[in-house]
Amino acid sequence: MVTETIPPKTGQIVLVRHGETAWSLTGQHTGTTDLPLTAHGEDQARAVGRFLQGRPFSQVLVSPRIRARRTAELVGYADEAVVDPNLAEWDYGAYEGLTSVEIVAQRGAWNLWRDGVPAGATPGENNAQVQLRALSVLSRVRADVDAGDDVLLVAHGHILRALAAAWVELAPTGGQIFSLATSTLSALGYEHGAPVILLWNAAADERNQL
Repeated sequence: MVTETIPPKTGQIVLVRHGETAWSLTGQHTGTTDLPLTAHGEDQARAVGRFLQGRPFSQVLVSPRIRARRTAELVGYADEAVVDPNLAEWDYGAYEGLTSVEIVAQRGAWNLWRDGVPAGATPGENNAQVQLRALSVLSRVRADVDAGDDVLLVAHGHILRALAAAWVELAPTGGQIFSLATSTLSALGYEHGAPVILLWNAAADERNQL
């Protein structure tokens, strides 16, 4: 008799990008600037909370920035949330507060994932540095996920894109293939033992399932 091996149950890494801010509306790069959510951004976060309905997580990790911590609070996990500095957004250095259009006007063709930000008086991070932070977060939660528990990460567009790329073992430039809107849900996990993207850039409504 052949006995079929049942693969072990694995959990999910649920990703939530923070709600809308004044700069997300205008397309300005927001790394270290500590902006609050707009009123609409707060409504977006509450919608995510209604979608998750108090779902249990073994860990809830959040960026140190106000916009992410407020999102975690409105989603309903303020008491569980632990700040992880590695979930802070990409440090854009001299490009902080600028839009992509303004950056291209200054220097010509530019891609954050490929070109990074300039060195100088206000240096920022490059893609390899951001991926190292993403890998550190994954190392912190992987044992829980492998054991079948779900974890929740509340952070920012570029760091969550870098984290997704790191999860599926892409190069540091890999995050450029993912688009991520404010207050959306994504999920990372396994399929047949391989790391996969289970859900990406999804609105918090009944048509999407985690």
